[in-house]
Amino acid sequence: MSVAEVAPYGSWKSPVSAGRIASAALKLSHVEIKDGAVYWNELRPAQAGRCVIVRCDANGVSDLVPAPFNARTRVHEYGGGAYTIAGKNVYFSNYTDQRIYRVKGSKPPASVTAESDMRYADGIWDRYRKRIICVREDHTGDGEALNTIAAIDPDRSACGEVLVSGNDFYSSPRLSPDGTELAWLSWDHPGMPWDSARLWTAPVNKDGSIGGARNIAGGKHESICQPEWSYDGELYFVSDRTNWWNLYRVRSGRIEPVILIEAEFALPQWVFHMSTYSFAGAGRIVCAYCKLGMWNLAVVDIGSGILHRLETPYNSIMDLSAEDGVAVFIGGSATEPVSVIKLDLESGETETLRRSSALEIPRQLISHPEPIEFPTEHNLTAHGIYYPPVNPGFTPPVDEKPPLLVMTHGGPTAATTAALKLGLQYYTSRGVAVLDVNYGGSTGYGRDYRQRLYGSWGIVDVDDCVNGALYLAEQGLVDKERMAITGGSAGGYTTLSALAFRDVFAAGASHYGVSDCEALAWETHKFESHYLDTLIGLYPEQRELYIKRSPIHHVDQLCCPIIFFQGNEDKIVPPNQAEKMVDALREKGVPVAYILFEGEQHGFRKSENIQRSLEAELYFFSRIFKFDLADPVDPVAIENL
Repeated sequence: MSVAEVAPYGSWKSPVSAGRIASAALKLSHVEIKDGAVYWNELRPAQAGRCVIVRCDANGVSDLVPAPFNARTRVHEYGGGAYTIAGKNVYFSNYTDQRIYRVKGSKPPASVTAESDMRYADGIWDRYRKRIICVREDHTGDGEALNTIAAIDPDRSACGEVLVSGNDFYSSPRLSPDGTELAWLSWDHPGMPWDSARLWTAPVNKDGSIGGARNIAGGKHESICQPEWSYDGELYFVSDRTNWWNLYRVRSGRIEPVILIEAEFALPQWVFHMSTYSFAGAGRIVCAYCKLGMWNLAVVDIGSGILHRLETPYNSIMDLSAEDGVAVFIGGSATEPVSVIKLDLESGETETLRRSSALEIPRQLISHPEPIEFPTEHNLTAHGIYYPPVNPGFTPPVDEKPPLLVMTHGGPTAATTAALKLGLQYYTSRGVAVLDVNYGGSTGYGRDYRQRLYGSWGIVDVDDCVNGALYLAEQGLVDKERMAITGGSAGGYTTLSALAFRDVFAAGASHYGVSDCEALAWETHKFESHYLDTLIGLYPEQRELYIKRSPIHHVDQLCCPIIFFQGNEDKIVPPNQAEKMVDALREKGVPVAYILFEGEQHGFRKSENIQRSLEAELYFFSRIFKFDLADPVDPVAIENL
């Protein structure tokens, strides 16, 4: 039995290298099962972030999209729902020109829409009229893009015919099994889809046009998502009308609940084609639900309404699709990275079709998630997941406590999960404790918890991150003097706000984070152009509040080191958000570092940049907290240090 080496926290040698994480990583999304074949989309960092549609059937696993094609849509900028299955054909949006292409067999992709400034997403195949019905985003005019639901004839090479218009946003067009009725969702500024989406239905006329629409559910204070038709033509959907996103259906013209429990059967609809339930035959539904931050898989008997929880190792479940007796989904566990999973509903046996990472981590090196609930402001509690340092090859010096890295998820209307995250294990296996925070405003805990952030972005999220860190320090689990915070996008804003407005963290890292709320209100894209109306207040009426909440206007309160990471093509949070902060900190004499990645947008997709951001962040913290790294990494230029 080997003896553990004594070494300071942060200096432990680990096989979980940034290079291996980046080179072996895939981002999996949009899983579907159709006639026994399983399809999914995978983003490949090793191919410069190219997205490829993959099919798995009796003949094996094959790529459907050859290079240089990239199956990724830019509708709402975040995309999702980039492909549609139509018998032996697959239609997809190509990233570079945003045209729809058809793939059939081994033939090269052929365009089916005209060259234009149009974008397409969330399509379905109308087999009765041989057309695609999808969300179309028109950028041909001046000002804000125009969103509609349109029909695309793949044999005409045109831009489609508008079926539904008049609202600011649309999603989820779904055709009834007999092709006579169309359902869809809409919402309008300033609401986001998790605030106030509406569900509509309308008859489909003989000529393919849409008849008079009827508002089925939803409104200003109700979020509707995931409309789907059952095999026998009943319309199902998810609503948060009882505080929780639960499952409902329309039966005999009336809305009735299918399942009512204190759990979430949905995710915030940041991207198209998110799915957490599916029909596994005429009499049952396979569904995923989140309770206290952990995801579960279950089967609902439609006749009795009884929910049967399935025992699986997965604590993160999304993109669920099913056919008779079989379900497929993207699932992750505490010891396995998210993967495409196929589940036999009769035997309970699972098969992993694709792992998001080929990197194998010894089980004894994995830090297991420990969900915590801790006290925060206003006599409330908040949630997080704690990961202690774990590496059997090392032990710390007597009386030393580990440094802590607090991770803040993006959104901010989103959530972290307890699935294995290799970037997180990169830290814990080197002796750094991690707290992954689901601050007030996160999803998975009901509408009331989600709305804690309304009007209080930069306050509630910051308080919860600070209080979570202090809670761990008070428990004697981490070193109070060596606590850092990191986050991307909205998580970057929380990071910068925590550093500017609180005196708890000794260092921070902002990945494409917001520093100027006013600039974000001016410059961001249509989908989020009124998001801050809810999170902060109306602009420009409450401009002073925007200035008060913006770290860029309070650099005088910043005195701890920060490293910034940014993509030069980011349209959601433009580079000037980071550069203004860097310039201000440089002038003030605060230690600062800035890494700009060419060709990257909102989030890093290229393997070399994923590796560099991981290594540079750890290097930065090692210099600030004065621990030596076990392995050499390329140094970062830190000004004023």
